[in-house]
Amino acid sequence: MHRDPTPPGLCPSGGCRLGRRQFLQVGCIAGLGLGLDAFFRIRRAQAAGEEASPREGPARSVIHIFLPGGMAHQDSFDPKPYSPLEYRGELRAIPTKLDGVQLSELLPRTASIADKITICRSVSHGEADHDRGTHNMFTGYRPSPALVYPSMGSIVSHELGGRKNLPPYVCIPNPPSTFAGPGYLSSAHAPFGLGADPGRGGFVVRDLALPPGVDDARFARRRSLLEAVNRHFQEKEKSDAIEATDSFYRRAYDLIASKDARSAFDLEAEPAAVRDEYGRNEAGGRMLLARRLVAAGVRFVSLSYGGWDMHQGIRDGMRSGLPPFDRAFAALIGDLERTGLLDSTLVMVSSEFGRTPKMNGTGGRDHWPKVFSVVLAGGGIKKGHVHGSSDTTATEPASDPLSVEDLAATVYHLIGIDPDKVLHAPGPRPIAIVKDGKVRKEILA
Repeated sequence: MHRDPTPPGLCPSGGCRLGRRQFLQVGCIAGLGLGLDAFFRIRRAQAAGEEASPREGPARSVIHIFLPGGMAHQDSFDPKPYSPLEYRGELRAIPTKLDGVQLSELLPRTASIADKITICRSVSHGEADHDRGTHNMFTGYRPSPALVYPSMGSIVSHELGGRKNLPPYVCIPNPPSTFAGPGYLSSAHAPFGLGADPGRGGFVVRDLALPPGVDDARFARRRSLLEAVNRHFQEKEKSDAIEATDSFYRRAYDLIASKDARSAFDLEAEPAAVRDEYGRNEAGGRMLLARRLVAAGVRFVSLSYGGWDMHQGIRDGMRSGLPPFDRAFAALIGDLERTGLLDSTLVMVSSEFGRTPKMNGTGGRDHWPKVFSVVLAGGGIKKGHVHGSSDTTATEPASDPLSVEDLAATVYHLIGIDPDKVLHAPGPRPIAIVKDGKVRKEILA
């Protein structure tokens, strides 16, 4: 016999019959005005994580700073001051705290903390397309037409779950690409996007604050009403799906009710001097919020900054975009160290690829995946180290090439996830978290 999957229920007047879903939408969620789609997905992941006993790695959290567009390695972390002008470009190189190691003149603050970071100058892959390069850097996999792979943040969510009523995976201000998402994993492991930029005035995280006209007491009454509705429908129909949905709603309410969660996203709680240290701009606001989130317990924060696809006018483009990054990044490393979080927070700066060795006719550089730079710090990484090198014109690796698979395997290892572990994609088909990647112990502390 056919059965309506939505159990019936009576409205208070008795004159209409509402299904459980409609009742929740009309009587509770719509009344609150919360718009919690993203949170509902994330809380399911948190439920699993709080009950698990994950392996411990030196990194308790990861901050991934992604520079979209493909940053020129020659004009930032791997200058070539002795190459011909058409290769080295117009920016000067300056010394750092490491003997013989130079950076772009636009990175003086990073140069001053070079003894706290590792610069990987031999990263390489074969994808010169923006989307395919981004997929590589977020997933550790080359793109496939047959399968969408999960991002590193989603893998961390799946394997470790959340802490302290916070989503395990947050993107600042929003996911920069679909490749930052859960891929073949459940949408429960999608990142939480803020919906607003912490680098701009009036920053408020969507879905987190109570709407106008709903105070804490009113919120508590509506939560009690939801629980009463849940009990009613659970008595009428026993279903794993209903139970899962109940858990989803409960955890969404828990997040909104949590003062710790609200505080984690509150940049106004930071002293003015700290906000000034980072810079009151996109780079500063985003990196400062990332520090607040990992301090509160978020496991994986991915933030994007700038636009680095400079096919023309690269000198002026770098002079505009790089100084705010330099200030905020140096402040982040110093702040993490000062607050005792650097050793337990892995910081990674990456871009989808580098730029061509030779300047083009419009004063820019084109796409170049054969060699580029990634910067790592904290969370079990060596301090004051340069891994690998590019050749004299920054055309290809000259020593110790670092593949994207090896980089991803090393990140997973540091946060306590076995990169060789097999997951099951739809099919089911077994898929390793990282295929053919190895942990590069030479960059570990």
